[in-house]
Formats: sequence, C-alpha cells, structure tokens
Amino acid sequence: MSPAPGIVAIVLVTVATLAIGTWGLRFSRTTSDFFVASRSVNPRLNASAIGGEYLSAASFLGVAGLVLTFGADMLWYPIGWTAGYLVLLVLVAAPLRRSGAYTLPDFAEARLGSRGVRAVCSVLVVAIGWLYLLPQFQGAGLTLRSAVGAPVWVGPVIVGLVVLVNVTSGGMRSITFVQAFQYWLKLTALLLPLMVLLVVWAGDGTPPAAREVAGWSVPLADGGGQGLYLTYSLIVATFLGTMGLPHVVVRFYTNPDGRAARRTTLVVLALLGVFYLLPPAYGALGRVYAPELAASGRSDVLVLELPRLVVPGPLGEVLTGLVTAGAFAAFLSTSSGLAIAVSGVLTQDVTQRRLRGITAFRVAAVVAVLVPVLVALAVPNVGVARAVGLAFAVAASTFCPLLLLGIWWSRLTAVGAVAGLVAGGVGSGAAVAWTLAPASASGWVGVLLEQPAAWSVPLAFATMVGVSLLTPGRIPPHTRRLMVRLHTPEAVELDRG
Repeated sequence: MSPAPGIVAIVLVTVATLAIGTWGLRFSRTTSDFFVASRSVNPRLNASAIGGEYLSAASFLGVAGLVLTFGADMLWYPIGWTAGYLVLLVLVAAPLRRSGAYTLPDFAEARLGSRGVRAVCSVLVVAIGWLYLLPQFQGAGLTLRSAVGAPVWVGPVIVGLVVLVNVTSGGMRSITFVQAFQYWLKLTALLLPLMVLLVVWAGDGTPPAAREVAGWSVPLADGGGQGLYLTYSLIVATFLGTMGLPHVVVRFYTNPDGRAARRTTLVVLALLGVFYLLPPAYGALGRVYAPELAASGRSDVLVLELPRLVVPGPLGEVLTGLVTAGAFAAFLSTSSGLAIAVSGVLTQDVTQRRLRGITAFRVAAVVAVLVPVLVALAVPNVGVARAVGLAFAVAASTFCPLLLLGIWWSRLTAVGAVAGLVAGGVGSGAAVAWTLAPASASGWVGVLLEQPAAWSVPLAFATMVGVSLLTPGRIPPHTRRLMVRLHTPEAVELDRG
C-alpha cells in the first residue's frame, strides 16, 4: 500500500486547520475572546463547533471497533453520547449560561461562595481534560501508523503542536471556526467512503459471512449478571457524563444568552444523530470483511483499513486518504476544545498569579497539552473508546451531581459539594488508576472497576445530599438570589426592565 494518500490527507487537514485558525485570529483581541469568544457565537455555528469537538477519536474510530469486537451491544455508546445532550438541554444548558461563569470552577464558586469548592473543581477539570486528551493523542499515533507507517510517537507530537499553535494564537474565538469546519469534514470523510462500501457490499453476490475468529470477545448481553451491570453502568456514564465534560460545558458560555444555549443544544442533537448513524455501519461491514482485526487487537483501526480491504486499488487508496483526513480532524478538534477548557482553568487558578492576560493563557495551554502528550507516549496501549468511557464515568460521578443539585436544589452547601466531589472523584478515579495500571482483577471486583458509574454516581449524589442536610447552617446567604437568576428567562428580565 502507498502512504501517499495518507500523507496528503494529513498535510491538507493540518494546513486547513492552521489557515482557518489564523483567519480567526483577527477576531481575537481580548481576554474574553480567548476564554469564551466574547459570548457572541450564534447557535448554528456553535452547534457545528460543538459537534466538531465532541466527536472525538472514540466516535470516529472507537465505536466501529467496539461494534466489530462486541457486536450491537456497543450501540449504547453512541446512543448514550447523543442522549446525554438531551439531559443537558432540559436541565443544564440555559441556567448554566445565565450564571455568567467562564468555567465550571467559576460556576461552583459563584453558586456556593467557597474557594475550597473551586479548588476541588479545578483539579477535577484538569484531570478529566487530561484523561480525555490521552485517547486523542493515542488515536493520532494509531492513525499515522496505519496510514503512512509512521512510528506511534509521531501522531501525538504533530497533533500536540498543531493544537498548541491554534489555541495559543486565537483562543476560543479562533478554535470555534476550526471546529465547525472539522465537524463537516468528519461527516463527509465517513459518509462518502461508506456509500462506496455499501454499493460494493450490495453488489457482491456472495459476500463472506461474518465469521467467528479466535480472540473475538464475548458480547455483554451474554455475560449474565456482570454483563447486565456493565450495560447499565455504561448507560449511566454516557447519559450523565456529557454535562460534566469541561470542553462541552465551556461551549455554552459562548452563547449570547440562555435561549441561544437551548437552541444550540437542539441543533447539536440533530448533528450528532446524523453522524452516529455511520460508525456502526463500518463496524457491521468489518464483521463481514475484516474480523481478523478484532482477533489481532487492532479493532481501533477498522475505519482506516476497511476501504482498502473492500475496494483494492486506487479508489481504495483515495477512500483511505479521506477517512484518514477525517480521523486526523477528529483528534485536532477535540484536542483543541479540551486544551481550551483546561487552559482556562489553569490560567485562572495557577498561571495568572504570576503572569497577566493572554500570556498567562498561553503558558497554561502549553502545560495543558504537554502533559497528556507525554503520558500518551509513555502509555500507548490504552484503548481509545475505553479511555473516553473512563473520562465520562469521572465526569458523571463529579460534575453531574454538582451541576444538577447546584442548579435545582437550593439546600446544597459547600461542605456537601466538596464531600460529594471527593467521594465520586475517588471512587471513579480508583477505577481509572486500576485500568491504566498493568494489574487486572477478575470477577465482580474487576467488573465494578471497569465501569464504576453505576455505583460512583449514586455515591456522589447521596454524599452531597446527606452532608448538605447535616450542615444547613452553611447554605450561602446569596442562594435565593442566584437561583432566581439561573431560572429567570431573559425575556422576563427584559420585560421587567
């Protein structure tokens, strides 16, 4: 196979990304532009940008690989990732925008009046952001190795450098245009090759039947009680984890008002629904044409390998170049959003103490990108979708209870919030540490650590509620006033004014 199509695809995506980011730089003049694009992004552009950053390596590569290996049980991943936005739409989007915060720690401090809560939230934002960045860089390494035969370390280095250039040059304002472009590129990069593959499959009078291969994993549905637990825990993590992802939440601060935030979320639901029709189809075709990828542990590269396996020759190479371009765009867009979110928190709580303005943001961005790049180089074998699933579990176990109770329950106290964040963070964090460690556990212990959300999320909620009820004297005095602000539509405020 020739590496030329992959090289051309990667170069074109990189050049386009840097060009659009440089063009957006002329709109980035203030600190507010760097953090939240001056809260002036219209819903359609914002929805495309959210789709661009949300559809990560796990969506572009991981879902197809999971369907190839485990079968239709893994459709819960895209269903949960999409339905999570429905929960976000109904319960969080508009009130969070009305809070006027820049970041999740900003919201926590404004709601509870506590620097301690802010500090815990800052640590969690950075931890979740780095955990989510890890599979983006690993996926980049896999893509470059599959497409052009490059060493695995090349992908993380290239993506890290491109992200740093874009983020430090124009911040959120610049990245918004880049991510909107990359959503449509990713959709096109999956759709066009899939149409060709389906035509070939339909025209093949006797396509090879999906066959069992040694090493093929047992579907969750056949796993008895443990399989049932894993499925429900996966649903909890994906449904509730979306609202706690820092790069998702920060996007709602860029809307002009709460109504625009809701409209943005509706458009996002449509964009995600269309996109997630495609990766499972690749997984299904992979079971027919490339089951050996599952047996060899290379299921994450199915989307990249399938076109040239099904359509040999120049057309297959062109289609491979197209999906390679989409995969590289996925790494760039999600990594950019995560870098912005982590950089914003590091700027406000760390670098701004010694530096000022945009310089503090740029130094924070270097730290935000460099750490996960080094981890990706040191730990190259964590599954892409697996690492993302762990990030969702941690987000669901920490920020989901904080946001829901902080927005809808006036009796939440700072002490209760810290206790719940620590309980959920330690519980889900232990599962992350166990997964990344070389050791493994069998039986129910291993199952509970593999998917912790089913027990860590209720633990966090119960701890927050219980400790808050035990400390009623610690309810912030401004709670009633802030709750009115969170739940009063802008139209009512204008009429009253």
